[in-house]
Amino acid sequence: MTPSTDAPDRSPLDADRLRRAPGESPELAFFSRVDVVESTGSTNADLLALAGDADADHRALIAETQEAGRGRHARTWVSPPRAQIALSVLVRLPGIDPAALGWLPLLTGVAAVDALRTAAGVDAALKWPNDVLIGDRKVAGILAEVGAADGVPAVVAGIGVNVSLTEPELPVPHATSLALAGATDTDRTRLALALLTEFARRFTAWREVAWDTADLAAAYRARCATLGKEVRAELPGGRELTGVAADVDAAGRLLIDGEAVSAGDVTHLRAGY
Repeated sequence: MTPSTDAPDRSPLDADRLRRAPGESPELAFFSRVDVVESTGSTNADLLALAGDADADHRALIAETQEAGRGRHARTWVSPPRAQIALSVLVRLPGIDPAALGWLPLLTGVAAVDALRTAAGVDAALKWPNDVLIGDRKVAGILAEVGAADGVPAVVAGIGVNVSLTEPELPVPHATSLALAGATDTDRTRLALALLTEFARRFTAWREVAWDTADLAAAYRARCATLGKEVRAELPGGRELTGVAADVDAAGRLLIDGEAVSAGDVTHLRAGY
């Protein structure tokens, strides 16, 4: 089969539709506002700068392109303009146990998986802690960053989704895009609305149970492809740990042969490794 030579769809987001969404959709009334900008350094950084402003709670920001997008461990997240979704949300979590804050990026991963399964028709899953995979290739990454707001934790959750990137445009060989994965829909406006909707639904449910993690942890386990696999974890300080990823604990840490891992790069190992 001859590969298609058609140029990928790089249509702009429907900014007006996205901005109107909180006032027109009961599900999206969760958001105080949704802003869309053509370009910025980092949507996460822009919202973190507003963490001390009470009016910025539940604010979402989407950029057509980021010049200094970041992933975990300060890695850069780059993409051609209008080829991805770069979306961040600022939320306050009054009364939360600081030990439970680590569940917000995992919640964001659950929301992203559900949004991509529903809106894009792909078999998305999570690699601990919150990389979104299709098969064994990464289609989306999540970065949560904590700011202070009058003693109440304010967290910015950022989501970056590869939508129309071609093979030569992928940042690393183990990445993919929705278009390459055969998504049924790659309209970025509809996908952004799905991501916002699922995040609002998950966050609202978590807040309503006073930040109890039992239901959230069950949802995470059901979507995490890491659990039950032989993995290698590259830990801070250069240490490596290899074993079976059995579960996540109450703090969202990955349990590998009984050891709790809170940070590190995890690789799913195939038979023979």
